[in-house]
Amino acid sequence: MKNFEINMTEGKLFPKIVKFTVPVVLAGMLQLLYNASDMIVVGKFAETGSLGAVGATSSLINLIVNVFIGLSVGGCVVAARYYGQNDRDGVSRTSNTAFLISLISGFVLAVLGFFLARPMLAAMGTPDDVIDRSVIYMKIYFIGIPGNMVYNFGSAIMRGCGDTRRPLIYLATSGLVNVALNLVLVIVFDLGVAGVAVATIVSQALSATMVFIYMIRTDSACRITKKTLKISKKELILIIKVGLPSGIQGSVFSISNVLIQSSVNSFGSAAMDGNTAAGNLEGFIYTAMNSVAQAAMSFVSQNYGAGKFDRIKKTVWQCAALSASVGIFMSIFAVGFSEPLLKMYINQQTAVPMTLSVGQLRLSIIATTYFLCGIMDTLSCSVRGIGHSTVSMIVSLIGACAFRVLWIYTAFAASRSLLTLYLSYPISWALTDVAHLVCLIAFYRIEKKKIEKLRLQT
Repeated sequence: MKNFEINMTEGKLFPKIVKFTVPVVLAGMLQLLYNASDMIVVGKFAETGSLGAVGATSSLINLIVNVFIGLSVGGCVVAARYYGQNDRDGVSRTSNTAFLISLISGFVLAVLGFFLARPMLAAMGTPDDVIDRSVIYMKIYFIGIPGNMVYNFGSAIMRGCGDTRRPLIYLATSGLVNVALNLVLVIVFDLGVAGVAVATIVSQALSATMVFIYMIRTDSACRITKKTLKISKKELILIIKVGLPSGIQGSVFSISNVLIQSSVNSFGSAAMDGNTAAGNLEGFIYTAMNSVAQAAMSFVSQNYGAGKFDRIKKTVWQCAALSASVGIFMSIFAVGFSEPLLKMYINQQTAVPMTLSVGQLRLSIIATTYFLCGIMDTLSCSVRGIGHSTVSMIVSLIGACAFRVLWIYTAFAASRSLLTLYLSYPISWALTDVAHLVCLIAFYRIEKKKIEKLRLQT
């Protein structure tokens, strides 16, 4: 097999950052295109309200899944650190441990999501005219969640070793299957949201299978075999130490998003459709920026393992600038072409004017300031890359999540409008950017002094 791994501790940084990031961006964009195809097919060809029914589940699914997705981030950081230290055995132990965690977490999530679907959707205030379809989508989705976990953990390990091309290839292949099944199951067999959900889990199972085949056949350090397939206590603790705070952060973020989704739900199914369509478009901006943040985390982790702090500093600033630039460019495009882009998701024969206006309102506030979120993620991932994941979590929870919850019960309660609701995003991002920057500078100096002290002692 070809070696697509990148040594991030040597050579010019920016070209390697771009080489690492481009496949991650493309993979994320492909994933979003496939998700968008779900939304477009269900919005155009299923009954009215189906788009909102699928969109209503996203924040709730993230709430349940994100703790375990955070553990995959821990696997990426730990694998990258060992890779930077040229510790092949450490990468192997991390890979095998992460693979078993993915299987166990996948089956736990399948049970939780299946049985909690209806009560949690009802608690969110999902309207009666869409809740049954939301429940169907969510139950089918969680039946296939083990495949999702295997792919996420496996691709995270590959990214830690600098390989971002294979996850892109696997995602492209499975995504084409997803699109084809969407068209067949929804348009031909008229299965609606159930057809979209079935297409999703089949494509996830395919991507998981390809990851598994690679990991048992590769000659690289991330290979899994019968002999090595066991949970290593040391690597498990390291993965949990880095990944659990990240997962908690993601889930608590989802709690604030669940509250925001619940607030959107109170404006009716037309507003839900517009909010879902705009949120899906914003996902393209977020994915591009977050791909740069993932690069920052992997590059910082490898160079931290190698003790190269000058490269860490350069990585952070170059990634922050790149992320913000990408966010600004894409937001200009999204807002400038908001009407035709939103209409791609909306059935013009059955839609009401409110659907389009809500989508445009959301884009005008959130998309235009999304570059602040890109900077926030880059700084947060950099703090996590030098081993301070818990602090990164606390800062994000206070600066973004807690602020948004407070905003809902104060500013939004006083002025119940979607404008007031959406303003919570850019304000929380700006506050969290400042806090993360202060923490990063402090921990950079602490860790650099620690490494210099160890070098003097040896």
